[in-house]
Amino acid sequence: MAALLDGVFEGDLQKKVSSAKILVVGAGGVGCEVLKNLVMCAFQNIEIIDLDTIEVSNLNRQFLFHREHVGKSKAQVARDSALAFNPDTNIVAHHDSITDTKFGVTYFQGFDIVLNALDNRVARNHVNRMCLTAKVPLIETGTSGYNGQVELIQKGVTPCYECTPKAKEKTFPGCTIRNTPSELIHCIVWAKHLFNQLFGEDNADEDVSPDTADPEAAGEAGQEALEAKSNDVGNVERQSTRAWAQSIDYDSEKLFNKLFHDDIRYLLSMSNLWKKRTPPDPIKFGAVGTGSAQEDYKGMARDQKVWSLEKSTQVFAESVSALRTALKALQAGDTLVWDKDDSDAMDFVTACANIRATIFHIATKNRFEVKSMAGNIIPAIATTNAIAAGVAVLHLLKVLRNQISSCQSVYMRLRPNPQNQIIVREKFLTKPNPDCAVCSVKPQVIVRVNVAEMLIGDFRKSVLLEKLGTKTPDVILDGKGSIVISSEEGDEDLNDEKLLQEMGIVDGCILKVDDFQDNNQITLVIVNDEKQDGKSFEVTIDAEVEKKAPSGEEISREEEQEEPVAKKARIDKSEEPNKKENNVPGSSKQTVEDSDDDLEIVESEDEIPAPATTSGVKRKQAPEEEEPVEKRKKVVEPTTTVEDDEDVILVE
Repeated sequence: MAALLDGVFEGDLQKKVSSAKILVVGAGGVGCEVLKNLVMCAFQNIEIIDLDTIEVSNLNRQFLFHREHVGKSKAQVARDSALAFNPDTNIVAHHDSITDTKFGVTYFQGFDIVLNALDNRVARNHVNRMCLTAKVPLIETGTSGYNGQVELIQKGVTPCYECTPKAKEKTFPGCTIRNTPSELIHCIVWAKHLFNQLFGEDNADEDVSPDTADPEAAGEAGQEALEAKSNDVGNVERQSTRAWAQSIDYDSEKLFNKLFHDDIRYLLSMSNLWKKRTPPDPIKFGAVGTGSAQEDYKGMARDQKVWSLEKSTQVFAESVSALRTALKALQAGDTLVWDKDDSDAMDFVTACANIRATIFHIATKNRFEVKSMAGNIIPAIATTNAIAAGVAVLHLLKVLRNQISSCQSVYMRLRPNPQNQIIVREKFLTKPNPDCAVCSVKPQVIVRVNVAEMLIGDFRKSVLLEKLGTKTPDVILDGKGSIVISSEEGDEDLNDEKLLQEMGIVDGCILKVDDFQDNNQITLVIVNDEKQDGKSFEVTIDAEVEKKAPSGEEISREEEQEEPVAKKARIDKSEEPNKKENNVPGSSKQTVEDSDDDLEIVESEDEIPAPATTSGVKRKQAPEEEEPVEKRKKVVEPTTTVEDDEDVILVE
């Protein structure tokens, strides 16, 4: 490999390139380019993570993949293809989600630099927080058509991914989604809500049943349907969609008739809705048949053809059966999460959206177009991906040279700026937002426990109350959003007899502790230590302190009680924001997938799913975005200086 020849890289950099451990997250359009660049630069130790499998639509821009690879793991095929450039490289591929709990803080600490090549905000947030906590530099890339950007994220030196507020999710009125859709996007949103109602995390605000509270509806809206006699294929019954679907074991014919016939008849009974609109036409399952198993696409890809009503009905039945099987295979209490790259989930949404669109006389679209609308994605441009990946690896080399000050953010534009530049670099390295809720300085504590033996009750009493000195702690499993310990009266001991790992508290996960009585917030990083028993633990205030402290100075449960760590960890507001301290909450396992294919996300919407709550635990306060306004810190958007061009579009 030419990069290893003397003179190509200076001697010191050549050694660092050979020894550096690099993590690449995402093996899609940008990820393939990044991996190729790393291999050609003679990096010897690389790990790549991607949960996706290869689809036909990936092949025109993800050059490491070919037709014979369709259906195979992106990470594994990317590894095998990249080795053809340099067989001496050690590449480890993981066909997995980066948000899995096994990829916790400890895992990230094993790398020198992380390069992101993701297409969704949830996974990016997770990697951002893991890298901040592990104090590992992160190079973040993002592309959207001809636009793109590359930025370095390093704790205390540059803004983190969450320093700048992201645009809120575009929403539609609930009554429009449930009662009077007029565009295909309304049907797609309804179909995604239906997926969650049947197979995912149930949200009462996303109920797909007709909305009798619609202000346009008459006072006696739906009375005729309510008085109608029940039938054996799905009565319009005012009960939860999930409960009704479970009672019929997800029978596709009964589901179809309930959703597309009985509910539509119920809507028709709201006569006021249809005075100025074309009324919908209910459809029964048997009336449209089940479609043909073999359909002639005449050389067209399956995703490119608009399905007939019969074909949509067939796909509906097949996807419901597949999703029901997948749901039953999960552990009790777990649910599926809709993902645009999950074939069955995407088939379900496409079929449901097009069937509903047909009922409401709305033009239907092919699976590719529905996927683009459902995932808020636009086609990626291969050259933009290549430029972004090249800049990312240049930033990587600068970090290895300790030239952090020259790693300014770089932006790619569709149109030249006044200086005729389409690749624009900031003049200066932007400083972190001092009010960022993620990377600003806050107390952080490392807790070593045996997660397989310690009970929640012992953890609350020994670690939180006695050692950390909290009084009424609420503990949230960050990222997943579930409350594991509540200060609400009557809720304190609900989970006391459960083991930490039963509640999802495993190695590398991060807990946010909020003590309302003491007005104090602490971030706990959990490190699984099998040497501890069910009662013992070790506490260290900061990761750097932990590395320096002799083992004899570590705090164990059997030692005498000292001053509570919570008091020791108070932070002086005058401290400089770039002081090295771990503070950032991370994320435990989420099933939101971290993939990057030839379609890139347009990050104009907040895709963070509604946090799940622990069964049987009453929520006192929602995490992060749902925190009461008076308790939130004001977020100040950092000022970025770009060469003589203020019209910068940040592509997330």
